[in-house]
Amino acid sequence: MKETAFVLDALQMAVWQRDRDQHPVQPGELIHHSDTGSQYTSFRLAEHLDAAGIAASIGSVGDAYDKPRVERPMPYVRDSYWRGRTFTSVDHMQAEALLWSRNVAGQRQCRPLGGAAPLSVFETIEASALLPLPEAPFVLARWSKATVGPDIHVKVGRTLYSVPWKLIGRRVDVRSTATMVQVFHEGEPVKTHAALEQGKRTDKNDYPPEKIAFQMRTPIWCRGQASQVGDACRQVIDQLLEVNALYRLRAAQGVLGLRKKYGDTRLEAACAKAIVVGDPSYRTVKGILVAGTETDPEPETGDAGASAFLHGPEGLFADAVIPTQISGTVGDDQGNGDAEEAAR
Repeated sequence: MKETAFVLDALQMAVWQRDRDQHPVQPGELIHHSDTGSQYTSFRLAEHLDAAGIAASIGSVGDAYDKPRVERPMPYVRDSYWRGRTFTSVDHMQAEALLWSRNVAGQRQCRPLGGAAPLSVFETIEASALLPLPEAPFVLARWSKATVGPDIHVKVGRTLYSVPWKLIGRRVDVRSTATMVQVFHEGEPVKTHAALEQGKRTDKNDYPPEKIAFQMRTPIWCRGQASQVGDACRQVIDQLLEVNALYRLRAAQGVLGLRKKYGDTRLEAACAKAIVVGDPSYRTVKGILVAGTETDPEPETGDAGASAFLHGPEGLFADAVIPTQISGTVGDDQGNGDAEEAAR
C-alpha cells in the first residue's frame, strides 16, 4: 500500500538531519529525487517540498539506476521489525515501533557511527542540537479532483462549493482542510471557501453577470420597480409576493421583465385586465400582452346585466304550483284520437 504519509515522514527526517548537522536546506539547493510512484506525485508531497524549498525530481520509468539509496535500510526494518509480528490496530503498531526503535534499533552497533549505538549518539550529541518546533504547525490537507457542473459547483465530500462560471465543465484540483477548501485550475488557485461538513456554499459573484443581476432582484426591488410602472402592476406584484415570496420571486421578476419588450403603459394595462379577470399571474399578463388585448373592452355576458339567482333549487321552485292529474283524462284523449283516425 502506497502512503504519502510515509514519504513525508522520511522527508521531515531528512530536513531535520540537515538542520542537526548545521547544514539547513537553502531554497533551490536541495533536490528530492524519486521514482514515479503515486505517493511521490501527490499534491501533499509537492506542497511539503515547496514549503521546505526543495526541488522535485522524478526518475524515468523502468530505470533501475534511478532508485534512491534511502531504500538500503529497508531490508533491516523488514527483517527486524515487521517479520513475525502481528498487530491488532494502528495504535498497537505505532507503540511497538517506538519500543523497537528504542530497545532494538537504537541499541545496535552501527558501523557508520564507529560502532556506537544510535540512541546513545542521539541523546549525547543530537538532542541538544534540535531546533524548536515551528510556531504554527504544518496543516495536512486532502487533495481530490472534481468536475465543475453546469450549476457552477463542485462536489467535495458531502458539500457543494461554487467556482467561477468560466470553469464550467473543467477538471479542477481541490485542497481540503478542516477549516478551508481551495480550488485550483492548472495549478492556479481560483476559489477559496470556508469548509462546510454538509450542504452548499455559493458565492453569487461566481455566476455570469446576467445571473448576478437576477440574483440581486429581491422582493423589495420588485415592489419598487412595480410602483414605477403603476398601481395595477404593483397590485399584481404584491399578490404574487404575498405568500411564499422567495418561491414566487421568479414569477414577479418575469412580470417586471416584460417592461423591456412591451413598455410600462402596455404592462400596466395588462396587469389591470389580469386583475379584472381574476388571474393576476405571470402567464396571464404575458398572454394578454402577446395577444394585444390589454385595451379590448370586456365581452358581453348575454344576461343583460341581470343578477344571478343563488338561493338553490328549493328557493327557486318554492312558490310553484304543480297541477294534479285527473283520472281518465289520458284515456279519453286517446279514445277521441282513435275515433278521428277511424273517421278519416
